Amino acid sequence: MAGVKRASSAGDMVRSLAVILIPLLLITLFFTRNPGDHPVEVVDWQPVLAQARDEAPYPVLAPVNLPPDWRAVRASWTRTGAADPAGNPSPRNRWQLGFLDPQDVYVGVYQGDAQVEAFVAEVTRKGALDGTSTVGDDTWARRVSSDDRTRALVLQNSKVTSIVVGDVSYAALEAFAATLRTG
Repeated sequence: MAGVKRASSAGDMVRSLAVILIPLLLITLFFTRNPGDHPVEVVDWQPVLAQARDEAPYPVLAPVNLPPDWRAVRASWTRTGAADPAGNPSPRNRWQLGFLDPQDVYVGVYQGDAQVEAFVAEVTRKGALDGTSTVGDDTWARRVSSDDRTRALVLQNSKVTSIVVGDVSYAALEAFAATLRTG
C-alpha cells in the first residue's frame, strides 16, 4: 500500500493557489502606493523670495504672471557658509525656486555666485553644451544631460550664474525664462 497515491482534489488546487496568491497580494498591498496618497506639498515662496532679495549680493530672479495651475514646490535661499538643504556649508549664495507645471513636470530657476563650474554641473546634471537660446535681450547657453532628459538654460555675468532647468523642451524653458524678473 505504500505506492498508492490519492487523487488531487479541487480543494488541493485552491490551497495551492492561496499559498501563491496571498504573499503576492500582501507584497502588492505594502509596496505599491497610490499617487493620491502623497499629494505634492505646495510651498509659499514669496517670503523666501523677499528674504533672498534683501540679502543677495545679486539681482534675484522670480517669475511673474505664471498661470495659476503652476505650483511652487521648492523655494530656498542659502547664504555663503550657511547650511544648504543637504546640511553642508554652502560655497555660494544660492537661490532656488521650483515649480510643477500643469503636467506635473518640474521646472526651476537656480542662481549662485561662486564656484560656477561646479554649480552648473550640479544643477544641469553635468549637461553638455547644446547651442544657445535668446530670451529678451539675453543669450543663454543651452545644456542637455547625457540621457537627453534634462535641459537647461545658463546665463552668466560677473555677479551671478542663473540657470533655468527642467525635463522639458528648450521652448518651454525659454517661455519660463521670459517670465523671470528681478523685482
